[in-house]
Amino acid sequence: MASPAPLNALNASLLLDFDGTLVDLVDRPDAVVADLPLKALLDQLAGTFEGRIALVSGRSIAQLTGFFGQPLIEFGCVGSHGAEVQVGGLRAAPVRPAALSVVEQAMMSAFGKTEGIIVETKSHGVALHYRLVPAAESKVRELAARLAQSSGLMIQEGKMMIELRASGHDKGTGIVDLMAHAPFLGTRPIFIGDDLTDEAGFAAVERMGGFGILVGTERPTAARYRLDNVAAVRSWLGEAT
Repeated sequence: MASPAPLNALNASLLLDFDGTLVDLVDRPDAVVADLPLKALLDQLAGTFEGRIALVSGRSIAQLTGFFGQPLIEFGCVGSHGAEVQVGGLRAAPVRPAALSVVEQAMMSAFGKTEGIIVETKSHGVALHYRLVPAAESKVRELAARLAQSSGLMIQEGKMMIELRASGHDKGTGIVDLMAHAPFLGTRPIFIGDDLTDEAGFAAVERMGGFGILVGTERPTAARYRLDNVAAVRSWLGEAT
């Protein structure tokens, strides 16, 4: 896969995954830091793109806000795998499914005392992270499959993580919703992401006349281009005109 050409903001919108794209993946999902150089870069890009910049994440908008330490009103946001969409400070989100509380309790009962396995509660999902205990993958997957069947929730795959969430939305649907609002409306979307959860977003931007950029090792993907890692993403973004 080729590297993308230099980034040009003319009639384009910039859509950015967070974990593994703007910040390196870490062992614990709550240990992520949105550092000062990243904040400065995003502020710069918001000016270059005249506000046509958005974070597109499996994290909730509340989680992203916490990492940055301030409301993200200067950016668009697609959170919780497309369940939440925020533009101009106005947020649309469905009611949290009651089944998620049941699933969370079951996950805590099964793994809450297991060293290295982390149960992450989100606004519209519950995730099991097993990066610190890769040998537990089969048990994690077995539990997730049982809970999905009993709860009616869907399984969302990720890097050393498996999440249960409501169906009917993904990063692709969230991007489509976002792009229907000013200042994104009528522009060409460019989406950068690293994970399997980003594939729906890559496919969506292609359909809308834009393109996706995969971060990391080359693999089968709907993205058109590739960058090696977070450092390469930040360097490429920093040269936008």
